[in-house]
Amino acid sequence: MVSKKVFSFTALGIWGCAFGYFICYWPYSSLTKALSKGLLPGMKEGIPSFELLPISAIGAVLGMIFFLTVEGWWKFAGRRKIFGIEILCPNRWTFMSGLCSSLIIATTTLSYTFPGVSIVFVMLLMRGGVLIIAPIVDFLSKRKPKWYSLVGLALSFLSLLVAFSNKGGYNITLACAINVGIYLFSYFVRLRFMSKIAKSDQENANTRYFVEEQLVASPTMLITLIIIAFIDCGQGMHEIRLGFTEFLFSKYALYGLILGLFSSGTGFFGGLILLDKRENTYCVPVNRCSSVLAGVLASYSLMYFFHDKTPETSELIGAGLIVLAILFLTIPTLFGKKSK
Repeated sequence: MVSKKVFSFTALGIWGCAFGYFICYWPYSSLTKALSKGLLPGMKEGIPSFELLPISAIGAVLGMIFFLTVEGWWKFAGRRKIFGIEILCPNRWTFMSGLCSSLIIATTTLSYTFPGVSIVFVMLLMRGGVLIIAPIVDFLSKRKPKWYSLVGLALSFLSLLVAFSNKGGYNITLACAINVGIYLFSYFVRLRFMSKIAKSDQENANTRYFVEEQLVASPTMLITLIIIAFIDCGQGMHEIRLGFTEFLFSKYALYGLILGLFSSGTGFFGGLILLDKRENTYCVPVNRCSSVLAGVLASYSLMYFFHDKTPETSELIGAGLIVLAILFLTIPTLFGKKSK
């Protein structure tokens, strides 16, 4: 007799998943910044950004295996026989969405390692950008944005302007700007695919999409990093190689592994939120709210435990405006005005 599963993450509902996203995102962003800035006890210097990617990718793969096993979702993945052997195989849409998710994982980790750019500031750029993308994707998917979506859009633009009003706001490096651009483009493509072939009333269809995307995302990132480490050409590639060698056997490797596990958790809960059948102008703000609040809490955690600098007032105002935008986007829905 097969025993019934006593717990399922999906039973939490969209707001339960939002809480799970928050719980994972807080330590994930805190650990990434602490390792990259050398804030942990005994650290004499920070770990270069690319050097952190290998261990975090390993943790993400392990986290993916754990979550799918706990949920019992391996059975939903598509299968194909190759030389008589049946293997798990995504379709072309979930494969491409998984590639975008892989880029999101990598760029999110890198975003908190750039020197001179705080967690809250880069969070506003990335989270505010996705909040702006949401109604655009709904429009392209033939879903007319509601009035509160437009208000949220305006507040999001305002939050970014406030963040850039800080005298240090323009100190964003070219590498950081490219990183944010790749992140936003990947999210745009991913949301378009989700709106096209998922987010339906059929739970199995959404689950299959999610599982196949997860099967591609973190493994692709890990395999790509291994190939780059073997090539070992240039500073960035050499740092990735060091991530598989020196750092992997250092006393801080466990922190990096934990970072990767929490990263996987954000991908798991965040993906479930975005795949909710409701429109993106509802799901994305729920997702963004969790990460914005977690990012602010992470900044104060670093300040309290490691004496890192206090977030700029302009950044906190920008975060507050995004939360206000989220309220405009979600409160009408909570009162029953769900988009059809």
